[in-house]
Amino acid sequence: MRTDSAPIPTRLADYTPTNFQINSVYLDFDLNPNTTRVRSRLQLTRLSGGDLVLDGEDISLKSVRIDGKHLKRSEYKLTQTQLILNNLPDSCVLEIETVCNPSTNSTLMGLYVSGGRFCTQCEAQGFRRMTYYMDRPDVMSVFKVRIEAPREKYPYLLANGNCIEQGELPGGKHFAIWEDPFKKPCYLFALVAGEFDLLEDSFKTMSGRDIPLTIYVDPGDAPRAEYAMDSLKRSMKWDEEAFGREYDLDRFMIVAVRDFNFGAMENKGLNIFNSALLLADAETATDLNFERIESVVAHEYFHNWTGNRITCRDWFQLCLKEGFTVFRDQEFSADMRGATVQRIKDVRALRSRQFPEDQGPLAHPVRPTEYLKIDNFYTATIYEKGAEIIRMLKTMLGSEMFRKGCDYYFDRLDGTASTVEEFIHCFENISGKDLSQFMRWYEQAGTPMIQVNKSGQNIELKQFNRPTPGQLNKKAKVIPLSWATVHDNGKNSEEQLTILDSASIRLSAENGTPSLFRNFSAPVVLKTNFETSDYLRLMAHDKDGFNRWEAGQTIARQLLSGATQAIQQGIEPEINPALRGYTEALKNTLLDNQFDPAFKALVLTPPDDTEIIQALENTDPIAANLAGRWLKRAIGDHLRAELLETYHAMKEQGPFSPSAEAAGRRALGNQALALLASRLDPQAAPLAIDQLNRATNMTHELAALITLTHLGGRRIDQSLENFYEKWKDKPLVIDKWFGVGAARPGPHSLIHVEALTEHPAYDATNPNRVRALIGTFAVRNPEGFHSHDGSGYAFYARQISHLDKRNPSVAARLLGAFEIAPKLDQHRQDLIRAELKSIIASKPSKNVLEIASKILG
Repeated sequence: MRTDSAPIPTRLADYTPTNFQINSVYLDFDLNPNTTRVRSRLQLTRLSGGDLVLDGEDISLKSVRIDGKHLKRSEYKLTQTQLILNNLPDSCVLEIETVCNPSTNSTLMGLYVSGGRFCTQCEAQGFRRMTYYMDRPDVMSVFKVRIEAPREKYPYLLANGNCIEQGELPGGKHFAIWEDPFKKPCYLFALVAGEFDLLEDSFKTMSGRDIPLTIYVDPGDAPRAEYAMDSLKRSMKWDEEAFGREYDLDRFMIVAVRDFNFGAMENKGLNIFNSALLLADAETATDLNFERIESVVAHEYFHNWTGNRITCRDWFQLCLKEGFTVFRDQEFSADMRGATVQRIKDVRALRSRQFPEDQGPLAHPVRPTEYLKIDNFYTATIYEKGAEIIRMLKTMLGSEMFRKGCDYYFDRLDGTASTVEEFIHCFENISGKDLSQFMRWYEQAGTPMIQVNKSGQNIELKQFNRPTPGQLNKKAKVIPLSWATVHDNGKNSEEQLTILDSASIRLSAENGTPSLFRNFSAPVVLKTNFETSDYLRLMAHDKDGFNRWEAGQTIARQLLSGATQAIQQGIEPEINPALRGYTEALKNTLLDNQFDPAFKALVLTPPDDTEIIQALENTDPIAANLAGRWLKRAIGDHLRAELLETYHAMKEQGPFSPSAEAAGRRALGNQALALLASRLDPQAAPLAIDQLNRATNMTHELAALITLTHLGGRRIDQSLENFYEKWKDKPLVIDKWFGVGAARPGPHSLIHVEALTEHPAYDATNPNRVRALIGTFAVRNPEGFHSHDGSGYAFYARQISHLDKRNPSVAARLLGAFEIAPKLDQHRQDLIRAELKSIIASKPSKNVLEIASKILG
C-alpha cells in the first residue's frame, strides 16, 4: 500500500444523509488542564443501514457502552480519526468515555486552555477533539451538559442554553448543568470555565420578555466591554425591527478570550469572542476597533437565526449562514453609521480581499464543490461575496418582497439543516420569479467584467465571465444594474433598474454621463470608454454618494496604473490634465459642506496597491507602491493649504465619543495629516509629534505614530520605544505596536521585522500577535515582503512552516498572501513558486498543502 498518496478531497457530489439520528446528547466534563475526562451519552435511532461511523482526533478512548453493556476492544474498530461500530440495534443508548489534553492543544480547536481558562472552538470540526461524534452540521440534537472543576480556579462554568442546576462537590470542586432546548449541530457547542469579571445588563424583547445579558472578561476589563454591551442591545432591537426576529433563550452570554483563531463564534446562547473584537475604550482602541466591535457583535448575534435556528446541511453550504449574516450586519452598520459611508467601506474591503481571491489561483465558487480542509474556505468569497449575492436578491425583488421571502424562509426552515437551493426556493415561492439563472452566482467563481461602450445616447454593456481554476467555460449571470444619467447642470435622471442576464444589452440614455451600478448594485469590474471629463462630472454632480466616490476612485486607478507602468520603465510619471482635474475635484469635495467628514476622508483616500496590481499584469509591486506615493504627494501638493486648515478644524472638541460623526472627524483630520506627510511637508512632523504627545485617544495616537514611521528619521526608534513602554501591559495595544513595526517602510524593514520576532513580547502561539506582525508584514510592507532578492518571501515561508506545526488553520490563512503571485513580474513569480515548492516538500498539514498546491496550480 502506498503511504505517500495525495489526500482525498471531500466533494459536494458525494453528500449522503447520515444513517443515524442523535435524539439527545448528554455530556459530562471533568475539567483538568492535562487530563480532561469527557463522558457522552447519545440516544440513537437508525435511519438506514450500515455501520455507525464517529469522528475523533487527538483523544484517548477509555470505554464504549451500548445500552449499558461494555464493549470489548474486538467489538469496535478504532482508527486515527474514526470510531466504527457495527451491528447496532435500531434504537440504543451509546456511552463513550474519552480523555483529552487541553493544555497542549495548540491548534485552538476543540477544548483548549487560554490564559488559564478552558475554552472551546468547535466550528468547523473541533468537536471531534473532545469526544467521538458524527461531526457534521446536518446532525442536530438537543444538548444537556454537566461541567465540574475546582471552584477556586474556575468559579464560572458556562455552556450553551439555560443553567438548570449547580452545586458544590467534595474536594473543593463544584458543578453546573446546562440545557439547550433547541436542536443544534455540534459545531455550535460551547464550554467555558475560569475566573472572570462580569458586565451585566438586560434587554426587553418585543414580546415583553426580560433577557439577562452577561459579558465575561478578564479581571479588570469589564469597563472596556461597555461598548460591546451597547452594540449587543442595539443589535437585538434592530433585528426585531428589520427582520422580525426575537431572541429565544432565557439569557445571552459573551466571553472574551485572548487566544482565538477567528474573530468570534456564534455558539448558541454563549458567543465566544477574540478579545480584540470585544474590548474597547478611548485610550486603547481606535475608531476602527469600535466599528469592528459593533459589526462583529451584531454579526454573531444575528447568527442566532441565520446559522443557528437554521443551519447548513453540509459545509459546502457555508455561505448560506455566513453570506446572509454578513449582509445583515452590513445593513445594521449602515443604519448605525450612515448608508453611503458604510457601503463604500464594505466595497473597499470586498475589492481588497475578495476580488483578488476571485481573480487568482484560490478562486472558488461561493458554494465550493470540493475541499481538503473546510477551514480553508472561511474566505472573503464565502462571506463578503456571499453577502453581495443577498444584496442583489434584495435589489431585484425590492425591499418588501425580500422581507416576505425572509419571513417565509425563517418560518418554513426553522430547526433544519438547509441548502442554498432551499433558501432560493423560498424567494421563488413568494415572488413568483424564476431564480434558476441567479443560482450561477453560487456556482461560478470569478468576478464578472462589464465592458461599457457609450456612443451618443446609446450604451452597450457586455458581460465577460473569465475562466477560473476548474471552470473554463462560464455562462452569463443575472446582474442587476441600477443606473441614471448625470448632467452638467447637476440634474440626475430618475434611477432605473435593468437586469443584465445575457452576454450583452443595449440601453438608451439622455445626453450626459451614465451613472452605472449605483450603490454598487452588483460585484463586478467595470470597464468603460468614458472620458476623464465624464468621471469629473460624476464627482461633481452624481446624487448617488457611492458613485460620486467611485468616479474619483476610477480616475485614481487610471492614474496609478499609468504611473506604475511608467515607473517600471524608469520614467517619472507625468503631471497631466487628468491629474489636475482629479486633484481639483478632491479640493472641491473637501470644501463642500454638504458632505460629512467621514465621506470626505474616504474620497481623499486613493485605491491601495492591491487594486492596481490586480488591474495590471506582470507588475513590479514596488513600482505600484511608488505610484501610490506619487499620487498621494500630488494630492498633498495641490491641497496643502486646505489640508492644513482641515487638520486644525477637525481637532478633538470635548470628551471622546465613539459615534460615527466623531469618528468621521478624526478620520478626516488624520487623513489630512497623512497627505501632508506624503509630500514631506515641513509641518507634518511637528504636527504628528504634537498629536502623539497630546493624544487622549488611541485613534489619534496610533495615526501620529504611523505618520512618523512613514516620515522616517532618527525620531522613529525613540517614538516606537516610548509607545511600547507606555502600553506594554495592554496586549491589544501591543498588537497594534507590532503592526506598526511590521509595516515600517525603508530598506531595512525586513531586518526590523526579524528583530521583532525575537522581542520578548512576541508570542508565536497567539494568533493575534502572529497576524499583527507576520500578517501585516505581507500586506502592508511591500518593500520588505516583495524585496527583489526574495528575502521577504523566504522569511514569510519560514514563519508559515513554523506556525503550521502548531496551528495549521492560521498558517494556511496567512499563506494566502502568496495568491498574488500570478499578477507579479516573472522574477517574483519564480521566487514565490520556489518557496511554495519548498513548503510542500516539507510535508505540511492538509490545510497548508491545499493552499500551496492551488497557488502553484
